[in-house]
Amino acid sequence: MTKLIGLTALALALALAAITPLAQAQDTGNWIVRGRALYLDSANKDSTGLGLSVNNKTFPEIDFTYFYSPNVAVELVLTYPQKHDIRSNGNNIGTLKHLPPTLSLQYHFTDLGSFRPYVGLGLNYTRFSSVSFAPAVVAALKPSLEKDSFGMSLQVGVDVPMGGGWLLNFDVKKVRLETDVFSGTTKAGTFKVDPTLISLGVGKRF
Repeated sequence: MTKLIGLTALALALALAAITPLAQAQDTGNWIVRGRALYLDSANKDSTGLGLSVNNKTFPEIDFTYFYSPNVAVELVLTYPQKHDIRSNGNNIGTLKHLPPTLSLQYHFTDLGSFRPYVGLGLNYTRFSSVSFAPAVVAALKPSLEKDSFGMSLQVGVDVPMGGGWLLNFDVKKVRLETDVFSGTTKAGTFKVDPTLISLGVGKRF
């Protein structure tokens, strides 16, 4: 993951060097709409003793940012339900889908020319659905998951204006995302996905 962040940051720096002459004018507007490719890297911390994990994956997302002032904004990140394999000690035992919208309050730094970093603090709500376990697992454990997860998120990112309101974006979030695991009616433990979300995309300010 560290290597991926480093390579993405290098690509962003090279892009910045190339496009800075095209974006000297300050783009303005209260709204930014972005489309990003997001890589989900799961922490996979499990207290059930089953070695539970879900697979990492890349998927598209769209986000909307509204500026209350040049520095203060709110961001809503949306996508469609994402399907993951559920694994126990590396073996597939089922599948699930999760829908993870995140709402963040951001502070944008505006005194660095065309390089505009920001930090954010937010709330993630995740809804688990279409949870399905292999028949042998159902017969042995009668497993189920808590359907709803609420957790805080931390965010750092940067927008690089490219002129005409268009911008390049790089963003990293750390999200608290967990679910209680049950065997029948007995709680077996807690499975913490707690992903790091790394995204790269383009946006339009208007």
